[in-house]
Amino acid sequence: MSQYSSLPFSKLRIVNGLAFLSGEVPLTSEGTVPEGISAQTQLVIERIAHTLGEAGLKLTDVVSTTVYLTDKNDFSEFNEVYRNFFSAPYPARTTVVADLVLPAKIEIAVVASVE
Repeated sequence: MSQYSSLPFSKLRIVNGLAFLSGEVPLTSEGTVPEGISAQTQLVIERIAHTLGEAGLKLTDVVSTTVYLTDKNDFSEFNEVYRNFFSAPYPARTTVVADLVLPAKIEIAVVASVE
């Protein structure tokens, strides 16, 4: 991750009762990306939960997610894993199919309520 650590953005900003978490990618502590959309989705959401936890927040505080997938055919499998972490009322969500900077299948950005 060293090549990404000097990029000009904040990982988390809290403003006016909302926490904005920059897009999280499925990068392990060893700097590798696991195979497959299920493993990558799980790692991304676990990383999001960890970052939110450092700010005293939980996944239940998430009100909006923006999901970037590199392959629309991964949508169903992604949703299966996503449901393991989020429940009704689900966060509002936008899903986009696009290329990513990191060689991964997914990136997720979230907004959480601090109140």
